[in-house]
Amino acid sequence: MYLDFYGLGEPPFNITPDPRYLYFSHGHREAFEHVLFGITQRKGFIQLTGEVGAGKSTLCRKVLEELGDGFHTALVLNPVMTGIQLLRTILTELGVDARGNDRVRLNERLNTFLLDRLRAGEDVVLFIDEAQDMDAELLEQVRLLSNLETDDRKLLQIVLVGQPELVEKLGSRSLRQLAQRITVRTHLGRLNRRETEAYIRHRLEVAGSTGRPEFTPRAFGAIHRWSRGIPRLINAVCDMTLLAGFADGEDRLRWRHVRRAIRELGGRR
Repeated sequence: MYLDFYGLGEPPFNITPDPRYLYFSHGHREAFEHVLFGITQRKGFIQLTGEVGAGKSTLCRKVLEELGDGFHTALVLNPVMTGIQLLRTILTELGVDARGNDRVRLNERLNTFLLDRLRAGEDVVLFIDEAQDMDAELLEQVRLLSNLETDDRKLLQIVLVGQPELVEKLGSRSLRQLAQRITVRTHLGRLNRRETEAYIRHRLEVAGSTGRPEFTPRAFGAIHRWSRGIPRLINAVCDMTLLAGFADGEDRLRWRHVRRAIRELGGRR
């Protein structure tokens, strides 16, 4: 609705995990490097956590983009399923025959695929998003997947992505074997005031902004206070702020536009 008014090529504050829009704050850069290091050094298990809306999914897609050739990847977005369903989902993501319900046969197919990739000089990486929703039994089955290995290397790198509850869950006694195998851990925190402003400017530039719209310092401050530096909430309030400015015919977005946006989003948090 407001794209032509502001001269933008696309909506700058969509909440879809588009890696083009990833802003590398200090924390996001550190998390990106940790995950990439764990994968390329074949560390086996990697843990990435962060608050809801912190940008974990976007960061993972940026890692997938960075890996490029030489890597086969599987991305499980909703791991709330049975062990057989998870195994079949992984095989499907890797392009392997996933028919049947025999766990032994499905594991054999996965192991064969992994060995074939090894001989071809390629690595296989499994990303499991929303891992905090997995129960202890399913997490234990994921641990067993890491037993697929040769004498000198893991055949499958596994990245567990989840909210802070994942850390608590992995701290339980029943999952201590899995917790001990996680050698790379990283956490995405919130953006500070300066990073919030840089994040907004970055997204506008990617969307084609040439200086319009312009946020005032008070507007940036109000956005940061309301969102608490959480990228998804920054996107939500900025989108509504742009709409408020468009409705007023203004491309200089002020505190009152942010206030109106916050009111539309349900008021005080």
